[in-house]
Amino acid sequence: MSKILIADDDKNINMLIQSLLKNENYEVVTAFDGEEALNKLNSEKVDMVITDVMMPNIDGWELCREIRSFSNMPILMLTVLGETSQKVKGFGIGADDYLTKPFEPMELVVRVRALLKRYHINESQLISIGNLIIDKNRFIVQIGTENITLPLKEFELLFTFASTPGKTFSRDSLIENIWGYDFDGNERTLDVHVGRLRDKFTENTSGIKITTIRGLGYRLEEVNGED
Repeated sequence: MSKILIADDDKNINMLIQSLLKNENYEVVTAFDGEEALNKLNSEKVDMVITDVMMPNIDGWELCREIRSFSNMPILMLTVLGETSQKVKGFGIGADDYLTKPFEPMELVVRVRALLKRYHINESQLISIGNLIIDKNRFIVQIGTENITLPLKEFELLFTFASTPGKTFSRDSLIENIWGYDFDGNERTLDVHVGRLRDKFTENTSGIKITTIRGLGYRLEEVNGED
């Protein structure tokens, strides 16, 4: 069970978030200013922080900076300040996501789930999806008892897709992330690599499919393996 620290001096907001997260079976730790939050982080193992920006003693900006000095845990910032410059500042000091008050309760829950999922994947470097286990520590894909070693770019492409199933990745973002900004090839290279992954990991055997989203890019999804 993931443990989440909530730092917000507004007791009503603090209690609302507590209730939302406990209903999703998360363990919750609370603080009402940044100083108390840091003290809690020193005494308890926490997986994620949700923090307000405007708090007494130590504000959310400074709390975020302090956390980044010793941890890469996800940080979701909450604030009434919705200006782009404020969001840029938050991301610049290490925040992972930014939600403006007032917020929809389920939007908060969805963002928390997504941030924790990415964090646990990054920490373990292991993804289980469909019938596959993708191990980035060993650069191996496992199907049942079979271990498959892929060329590096194919592995990185598969790991990127599987890290966020259901997300549509643009061609440009995939090329930049996998081949780099200085890649001097063309989009056909990406198509060839996707085609090779489809050949190696068919829907029935792997439990996944890579769908072409016309005009946009590609998306990986889990399937039940039945026709």
